[in-house]
Amino acid sequence: MDNLFYSSWESTIQTIILTVLGYIAIVLILRVSGKRTLSKMNAFDFVVTVALGSCLASISLNKNVSLLDGVLSFSIFIFLQFIFSYLSVHLSGFRTLITSKPTIIFHEGSFLEKEMKKERITKEEILNAGRANGLSDLDDVYLIIFETTGNLSIIEKRPTGSTTTIPSDQCSL
Repeated sequence: MDNLFYSSWESTIQTIILTVLGYIAIVLILRVSGKRTLSKMNAFDFVVTVALGSCLASISLNKNVSLLDGVLSFSIFIFLQFIFSYLSVHLSGFRTLITSKPTIIFHEGSFLEKEMKKERITKEEILNAGRANGLSDLDDVYLIIFETTGNLSIIEKRPTGSTTTIPSDQCSL
């Protein structure tokens, strides 16, 4: 209990220095790794983000973890994220392994209850997304899609013959 509030100035200064250097290292590594690392997250990206946060906390607070070990850990996580995202772009089978498909949860005036239950999303959340998109009702909505990032995309009814943005092979209906 002696070190509950304060252990030593050396420990405090070490924490400050390692936290600042760890933060700078993670920002630089993320910047070099490209926009994909910082884009909207799917489940895999979320895991990497949590792991990076855990590494930064370990560098900052665990006196047995050196800055070099932490930066190496950051680099390995970012490299793995790069490899996984590269493979998911080039191998569709791999993509389905680490990301889900977008799911249609509203279609031409009807809530798709089965899909909503599967995705654990409520009618109120869908209506909230409509309001957030400036809609007072869903009469002019063709589809609402629950994206792989957890966002809801609202597609208004389109004129006949126009080009669609909806990939039929990636959405389940």
